[in-house]
Amino acid sequence: MMNIWMYVRMKEVAMTTSMKQHWDNVYSSKKINQLGWYEEISAPSLELLSKCAINKGVTLLDIGTGASTLIDSLIEAGFTNIIASDISETALSKLRERLGKEKAALVKWIVDDITNPVHIQSLGEVDVWHDRAVLHFLVEEDERNAYLATLKKVVKQGGYVLIATFSLNGAKKCSGLDIRNYDEKLLVEFMGEEFELIEHFDHMYYMPSGEARPYIYTLFQRKQKI
Repeated sequence: MMNIWMYVRMKEVAMTTSMKQHWDNVYSSKKINQLGWYEEISAPSLELLSKCAINKGVTLLDIGTGASTLIDSLIEAGFTNIIASDISETALSKLRERLGKEKAALVKWIVDDITNPVHIQSLGEVDVWHDRAVLHFLVEEDERNAYLATLKKVVKQGGYVLIATFSLNGAKKCSGLDIRNYDEKLLVEFMGEEFELIEHFDHMYYMPSGEARPYIYTLFQRKQKI
């Protein structure tokens, strides 16, 4: 008879497989610059990153990298310890192809599901956690709990967390999936007392189609234990 642990584990694997297939299909079916979250330059993320007291040798983990141009910008800025993570191998493959072998070799690549991570948890400490538009896809409480547990495991004391999600007046769906919307107060509540909100701002993103997508951008710092 199947025990509860085995059932839960099989359910987790099935969900990971389903989401992986979804995002592989998304990145296979469209050109990168036609995707509804494409940025030619990740200006809001780079603005928040400039507020962090860090050097170019810090470990920077990008959650849900996709085929983001943020990685290009980080390499050009001289960051030397970049980790790109996504559930979609297809997305990361397209990004590696665009970067070319020389630049791609400067990045550590991880295919993983942040709600059921296998590799991310073994990374050791990271100085910066960046997430543009992953957290808001986690509509189930157990998914968010898994996300936060992993974040707390890898982000060092004094480290930074940059999170951007659809704002409260933003879209309720993206890429056919339901969204959980946030403002800075909800994100502060989610992150908990271990993290201090350093800065936040609203940002209006315009899709390649011209449609507006309101975001909330936040920068947190993990408190030092006394």
